[in-house]
Amino acid sequence: MKPRRMVPPVTPSDETGSPLTGEPVFLIVGKLRRPHGLAGEVLMEVITDFPERMRSGRELFIGETHVPIHLERTRKNPPFLLLKFRDIDTPEEVGKFRNCMVYVRADSLPKLPEGEYYQHQMIGLKVLTEEGQSLGILTEVVETGANDVYIVTGEDGKEILLPAIREVILSVNLAEKTMTVRPQIWQD
Repeated sequence: MKPRRMVPPVTPSDETGSPLTGEPVFLIVGKLRRPHGLAGEVLMEVITDFPERMRSGRELFIGETHVPIHLERTRKNPPFLLLKFRDIDTPEEVGKFRNCMVYVRADSLPKLPEGEYYQHQMIGLKVLTEEGQSLGILTEVVETGANDVYIVTGEDGKEILLPAIREVILSVNLAEKTMTVRPQIWQD
């Protein structure tokens, strides 16, 4: 049940280019920092589990207006990636994108192996116990060292924390937008 990190737009509003409900149109993969050198390269803070997909020719979208741009090349500059965009050749040109978010189209993502999901697919799932009782909606995925933790918000606004482990997460049905769980019972 391992989700893969592709961060959805910060707010689900028309301004992001994503619909108010359903799958997002764009997903954040990074944040541009300062220009690097004199050839129009820029440092990108990586916000994706898939930095290897940042290859020459890849179409990216920059900023809130989702300006389309193509990658010419990338290289590692830990902890960042160093990006060079096609037709941008000076630090001044690339500097206008400083502190802008970098997006990819959600429909361009490859399929994941069975049992793995992108985080944006998990957010909004209705969470049910194996007896069919509704616990609420999955509202956030928290990444921890051992395993992820799903935050489920009930109708009363209370949050339930569920560890993303096989003993607790029984099934995920993206078509029905549901997750079936067996919550752990804590005894004193």
